[in-house]
Amino acid sequence: MIPTYWKQATQELAECDEVMHELIQRFAGAALRSHGDAFTTLARSIVGQQISIKAAESVWQKLAAAVPAITPDAVLGTDNSALRACGLSLRKVTYLQDLSRHFISGILSEAAWEEADDEALIAELMQVKGIGRWTAEMFLIFHMLRPNVLPLDDLGLQRAISLHYNASQPVSRLKMRAIAKPWQPWCSVATWYLWRSLDPQPVEY
Repeated sequence: MIPTYWKQATQELAECDEVMHELIQRFAGAALRSHGDAFTTLARSIVGQQISIKAAESVWQKLAAAVPAITPDAVLGTDNSALRACGLSLRKVTYLQDLSRHFISGILSEAAWEEADDEALIAELMQVKGIGRWTAEMFLIFHMLRPNVLPLDDLGLQRAISLHYNASQPVSRLKMRAIAKPWQPWCSVATWYLWRSLDPQPVEY
């Protein structure tokens, strides 16, 4: 599913920012997509923590082969050693199991998510072991399709802003916020295009 706001967002970003204008033209026809499954999105985000997109995809494919239906019950029912054999650290195995328990118990309630604002939803998700702010922000972007998330801790975003806006020099969180100000209310969209500028493979969770 492509966000309903995508066309408006790309038009407005292209008008207000030269870098965005170039990137939107370069990747014409491409767009952020939601897989439509909350558990899968959060699980992919946990798998992707602190590793490259390519490495994360490799681990995910092995996990999908080991656990054909990636559901909370199936993950909890899979032996630790089988999960570790997919390339998951023991810590990430623990995180995926805790996530599964939160879904099975109903502690994470999807029914209330649509009404929650970004910060409230991030706070709820961070109650799960292994879900920090970055993982929660990935969920907001890729599952909830929230339009205005700026994941300041994301290494890819930091690298892309440095490259395109700061002569490849390190960039502070304060400067990132200043650079991103014209992108509002479409920071998620701008972030997605900056990720694409670094890697032709679309970022997906």
